[in-house]
Amino acid sequence: MRQKPTVLAREIVASSRLFRVEELQLRFANGVERTYERLVGRGNGYGAVMIVAMLDADHVVLIEEYCGGTDEYELSLPKGLIEPGEDVLAAANRELKEEAGYGARQLEHLTELSLSPGYMSQKIQVVLASDLYEERLEGDEPEPMRVDKVNLRELSSLIENPQFSEGRALAALYLARDLLTQRGLFLP
Repeated sequence: MRQKPTVLAREIVASSRLFRVEELQLRFANGVERTYERLVGRGNGYGAVMIVAMLDADHVVLIEEYCGGTDEYELSLPKGLIEPGEDVLAAANRELKEEAGYGARQLEHLTELSLSPGYMSQKIQVVLASDLYEERLEGDEPEPMRVDKVNLRELSSLIENPQFSEGRALAALYLARDLLTQRGLFLP
């Protein structure tokens, strides 16, 4: 196992309401020194969750929301922040109800994904939700989200959709499809 670099100094060099930019002065085991910058949370976050919600054996719930990073309406999986005192599965069910209007009787934690580990410290928990029922909770979204669906057999065509660009969501969909296939619950 490689030796992690020594942190010589760290400093918050920029801050906003949501993010902080941290500068790290590092010395690697071979003596080379470098400055890295990374985006870190505000320090009061409890994490985030992304939900692969199965409408039936083939179809997954997608939501369409405005994304400030791309300045576009994009399709993705329901997702959101975990609230203080809330566990991952409860957060997944709450976000699913707020964003898509469904609750789930079955919830299973699948994995944890990062977005860009070279520049960001944030990670997201991926949850598989099934046995859905209709239930809507009031959320913090500025406008209602359009709910759509995708067939797990058509993931390659989803990639071609200009409205779908989130790599974490794509990875979560492939992971869920492969897991369901292994369990014999999805036949490609």
